[in-house]
Amino acid sequence: QVQLVESGGGLVQPGGSLRLSCAASGTILSIYSMGWYRQVPGKQRELVASITSDANFNYADSVKVRFSISRDTAKNMVYLQMNSLKPEDTAVYLCNAGVRETNGLRRQYWGQGTQVTVSS
Repeated sequence: QVQLVESGGGLVQPGGSLRLSCAASGTILSIYSMGWYRQVPGKQRELVASITSDANFNYADSVKVRFSISRDTAKNMVYLQMNSLKPEDTAVYLCNAGVRETNGLRRQYWGQGTQVTVSS
């Protein structure tokens, strides 16, 4: 089993910044992708940003110039630096990881989520 634990969410004013962190632990042989999604009640979960093991990046158009994803492969961690936050960025942010486990199986895992609220 693999666990993903997010941290760094909170309340921030419009124009402010937050940095989210996600730590993966458990029966990990390797991680081939990590990313962040967000969920708003009544809406579909959407990809915010992702990064693969060969450093391919993918961003939602709405965050491209404001958010930056990075990864610490040695620590099995992924980060999301969010700048110039807007009220429409308010959501639960969930960490996702594509993992090859020590038993050889590939599985997708999700964290519990961390709330980000952008409001004055």
